[in-house]
Amino acid sequence: MISNSAEETRRLGARLAEELQAGDVIVLEGPLGAGKSELARGIAGGLGVRETVTSPSFTILNVYESGRIPLYHFDWYRLESPGELYEMGMEEYLGGDGAALVEWAGRCPEALPADFLMIELIPEGEERRNLRIRRHGHFRKLKWEGPET
Repeated sequence: MISNSAEETRRLGARLAEELQAGDVIVLEGPLGAGKSELARGIAGGLGVRETVTSPSFTILNVYESGRIPLYHFDWYRLESPGELYEMGMEEYLGGDGAALVEWAGRCPEALPADFLMIELIPEGEERRNLRIRRHGHFRKLKWEGPET
């Protein structure tokens, strides 16, 4: 899937949000500046979140409860150890009553559930992004993905 601007990335996120269900885990991969936060903003907007969506880089987790379902936005970049996630009650959020977005999941892959959707954002210029979508485990096929991914 191709996005040619931050606005398109947000629109793609809003389309994905239409299909999200409680318990869904979405992993967002890509380098700094790849558009992970823009996609997260689009997902939040599509869920009806009214709060301003910011990157949870310094807090590890931002919780948004004003949408159709709660949105739990994780950023594991600054984790010192996997134990930090368990201390904060992460299992309540991953696979819980809302949808979870996880950035920098590679810092603690053992904390991910067996079933999740990975979206890799690959910069291909100033604005253009290639979004590669992969289902892990038994994560269901989404209409959002379009035909064969």
